[in-house]
Amino acid sequence: MNGPSKGSDDAAEGWLRQSSNISLEEVNSSIKIPKDAKFWRKFFAFAGPGSLVAVGYVDPGNWATSIAGGARFGYTLLSVILISNLIAMLLQSLSAKLGIVTGRDLAQATRDAVGKKTSFALWILTELAIVATDLAEVIGSAIALNLLFGIPLLLGILITTLDVLLLLLLQKKGFRIIESIVIVLMVTIFGVFVFEVIVSKPQVSALLGGYVPKLEIVTNPEMLLISLGILGATVMPHNLYLHSAIVQTRQYERTREGRKEALKYSVLDSNISLIIAFLINSAILILGSAAFYGTSMDVSELERAYELLSPTVGVGIASTLFAVALLASGQNSTITGTLTGQIVMEGFVHLRVSPWLRRIITRLIAVVPAFIVTWLAGSKGTGELLIWSQVVLSLQLPFAVIPLVLFTSDKRKMGEFANGTWVKALSWFCTAVILVLNVFLVTYIIITGHDLG
Repeated sequence: MNGPSKGSDDAAEGWLRQSSNISLEEVNSSIKIPKDAKFWRKFFAFAGPGSLVAVGYVDPGNWATSIAGGARFGYTLLSVILISNLIAMLLQSLSAKLGIVTGRDLAQATRDAVGKKTSFALWILTELAIVATDLAEVIGSAIALNLLFGIPLLLGILITTLDVLLLLLLQKKGFRIIESIVIVLMVTIFGVFVFEVIVSKPQVSALLGGYVPKLEIVTNPEMLLISLGILGATVMPHNLYLHSAIVQTRQYERTREGRKEALKYSVLDSNISLIIAFLINSAILILGSAAFYGTSMDVSELERAYELLSPTVGVGIASTLFAVALLASGQNSTITGTLTGQIVMEGFVHLRVSPWLRRIITRLIAVVPAFIVTWLAGSKGTGELLIWSQVVLSLQLPFAVIPLVLFTSDKRKMGEFANGTWVKALSWFCTAVILVLNVFLVTYIIITGHDLG
């Protein structure tokens, strides 16, 4: 971080004053922060947004790509999960910084910088990413309902449209209630996978070796495609918009010192939550590798992984717990998808609609392709659609990352909080990696007509 500069600080304050819209106005500054409290009390007051962000890193789309990666390539792609998570931690810290310092979320900041026409195009792209996220949640929840209760996939997909009622009920109870429920569901998922990994008895030496990057990941096109799916499922573009808004739910002082304190606690909250998400994602891939690698079993669909898990690891309850965690993951994702949809719609195009209408529109757009594909291709089609949804997220990522890095590196906008030299260099390096990998993905698919299934 660069040293204080009165001129640049005034510029940042000027940008803040020019903002006529308040991000998530109904909950903005709604959670009190105790003054003169000790470290842990203040931390718990700021803690919560990180959990909502981490939800996006363990949604059902991650399951499909991570289990496929573990079953096909063993522990090799653990290094991709590690690198993706480190990139996520950096980018989410920048997102929190943007929201706390400027009083703008990423969508609002982008509109202010590029104007109405460009922001409208970016809004459409972001909506596609949200639909892709919602698509993964729809399919994941439908699969979980099928596995646990025998509900047909098509009926399960229709049932998922009703979770809008649950979300609306939660929103009326306050933002803290939403955060608490998300944390409980995250802890449930974490506990399930700790158990699953223990009973699958992975090879510890090979497991640890998987966190060391290997050249084969880049030279093997099949491995690289799965890696891009993991990247798209880990570093989620909609989370960057979400985080920059929900950190503003805290009633921190909108002063230099108040922002510094809010940034410190918010980044700590985010990093702890993302470490938990990293452990969950690692556990999913480890489970896929320990249970299915080298067995010639087809686990390209989550249903097959469910069916084969208990017989493979020799523990009867393993499959049931797998489905319970999948359902928890799907329900978690529905909360953040709706919030992000509201944030980008209001931020990019200044359009406000009722939360229930916003949720129904997003859900129906996701339900239609899921319903059609399931009808025509069954569970195999839903498995392929899950992985493709993550590729869509990966392709959309640069449109969120580039503005984020630009804004947080600009002293005229961020004042003394602008990225320091090493943060700026590291941020642009990560952005370049994302761009290069996306160019490869598009080129490879166009040339080969590759089918991720």
